[in-house]
Amino acid sequence: MAVNPLAAESSLDLTGQTALITGGTRGIGRAIAARLAGQGATVILNYLRNRRAADETAELIEAQTGKRPILLKANVGDPEKVAELFIQVKEHTDRLDMLISNAASGVLRPAVELTKRHLEWSMEINAYALLYLTQQAIEMMPAGSRILAISSQGATHAIPNYAAVGASKAALEALVRHLCLELAPHGLRVNAISAGVVDTEALTHFPNRDELIAQAQSLTPAGRLVTPEDVADAALFLCSPLASMIQGQTLVVDGGYRIRS
Repeated sequence: MAVNPLAAESSLDLTGQTALITGGTRGIGRAIAARLAGQGATVILNYLRNRRAADETAELIEAQTGKRPILLKANVGDPEKVAELFIQVKEHTDRLDMLISNAASGVLRPAVELTKRHLEWSMEINAYALLYLTQQAIEMMPAGSRILAISSQGATHAIPNYAAVGASKAALEALVRHLCLELAPHGLRVNAISAGVVDTEALTHFPNRDELIAQAQSLTPAGRLVTPEDVADAALFLCSPLASMIQGQTLVVDGGYRIRS
C-alpha cells in the first residue's frame, strides 16, 4: 500500500527526538513531559528543589512509556547555573529537538509593596531564563527544532497581587517574538502558550485563590477550568509538524475565558 506523504508529515510521533523541559516535574511541566514522552520523545526534566516530585514524575513516565526521564537539578534563573546545566545535558545527548521553558516563580504582592529584588527574582525565573536557555541550546538544535515558553494571562490582564509575575510574563512573550525574528530564518520555531487559570500547586500560593477559581469557572464558556493536560495537548501540537508555520505567537489556552474578561 502506498504511503500518504501528507499523513507522514502530519505525524505527532516524536520518536528519536529529545526535549528539555524546565520545571518539568510538577504541574503543567509534568503534564507536558508525560505527553511528549508518550509520543516517543526522550525527556530531560529540570527541577530546582523538590527531588521527591522529580522522582515521582520519573517513575510515572517510566511506567507509562518504559523509558525513564533524565533528571537534572538547576536554577534556570542564573546564567551560570544554566551553563552548568547544559554541561550535564551534553553528557546525555548531542542534540535537542525541543526546549520547553516552563519553570516559573515570583513574588505575589501588591505592586506598591514590591522591591527591586522582588522584581528581579520574578524576571530572572520567568523571562530571563528563556534567553539563557536559548543561548545555550541553539548550538544543539538542528533546523526544525522548537522552542516553547509557558506564559499566563497576567501578561495581558491585571490580576490582584500579580504585578511582578505579570510584568515578567509580558516580557517573556515579547522575548518570544524577538527570538522568533532572529531564529526562524535558521529553521527554529519559537512560540509561547498562555494558559488560563489552572488549579495546580502553584495556585495555592495565591491569597485570592478561591476567588480566581470561582471567577474563571463562572466566566469560561467551556464550563470548566483548564487542566495541565489541556496545556500539554497544545504544547504537543506546537511541537509537531502541524504547527510549522506558527511562528512567534502566543497561543491562548483558556476555554474562552479571555473573550469575556
